[in-house]
Amino acid sequence: MSENAALPLDQDVSRELPSQITIPPIKGEMVHLRPASVDDLPRMDELDAYYGASKITGKDAQAERAVVHTWVRRSVAWANGQKPDESGVGDPESRRTIAWAVLTDADHDEDGEIDAQSTDNVIGMIFLIDIDGWSRSARIQVVLGRDYRGRGYSRDLMPRVMTYGFAPEPAGLGMHRIWVAVPEQNSRSCSVYQSLGFEPSGASRDALWDAENNKYQDLIVMDTLVDEYDPIRSLDAFGMHVIEDNPGVQEAMSAREHSIAIRKNIAAQAEPAPEPAAVEESADAEQAPRIEKVAAARVPEAHNDDELAAPGEESTWPYGQSERKPSKEAWWRILGRGRKRDMEDDE
Repeated sequence: MSENAALPLDQDVSRELPSQITIPPIKGEMVHLRPASVDDLPRMDELDAYYGASKITGKDAQAERAVVHTWVRRSVAWANGQKPDESGVGDPESRRTIAWAVLTDADHDEDGEIDAQSTDNVIGMIFLIDIDGWSRSARIQVVLGRDYRGRGYSRDLMPRVMTYGFAPEPAGLGMHRIWVAVPEQNSRSCSVYQSLGFEPSGASRDALWDAENNKYQDLIVMDTLVDEYDPIRSLDAFGMHVIEDNPGVQEAMSAREHSIAIRKNIAAQAEPAPEPAAVEESADAEQAPRIEKVAAARVPEAHNDDELAAPGEESTWPYGQSERKPSKEAWWRILGRGRKRDMEDDE
């Protein structure tokens, strides 16, 4: 699988997932992740992690607990090199799961003890579920203890896990799409996901039962694609910093730098041809301002509706705009790897 990362863009790559995976630890500013183990499952009970599950995921607490146990066992089986049907909770479609335990070293109540000391620093779990090698798609979900919700942990966790999920092999999983499924009434989670770059892509009508209000509710599907997702800006949006030794980050930064370099090259090529020598010699002072204006007019305009853009930097971030930015116009597809193929076709 490792040689796939070096293949040309127009060459087919294997759509088989590896038979064994090394689940990497991931660092955050507020929390850090390590591979989840079966021993972490009782800690989830202690954390009351399944409280309010029907509002958050649309499942009752028992069903939510059962799927978390299944996901962890599938993750452990993959890390041990077992086939899906050898985990005891196999998947007939041979999809895979990765489970991380979420840990914190924080002492928010300033009592001199780590908040989650009783659960060995574990405050929840985050998952990549239904990892499908054929379609290069995966679902992401966070399950936090009852007392650790609403503190912004998801905004620290999800961009880093998604960076790993989208990064090409062997640095990451090489996914094309990451998606979430959210109950209609969970508007708070929908807002968080949209701020991270997810876009609503559809709804399953009356797919869930709302026990509290005694009625059915829709299940909202939201997703983002590899050429739409900017992990650098998704962290900047919430004041989080890039941790360069996290898996997939170097690849993301390299792609971004490559895109910026091509953008500068495009701007340089947009400058008009110099005036004839006789005119240029007699009117250098007049021509310089005009040339600058023409060149600026030919460079794509900045998106001024993104308040999170860095000073002096053009914003191509699709998530702050009023309308969805099609994937073919995403920041690195315009300026980076995706453009290479377009230019080859034009030659």
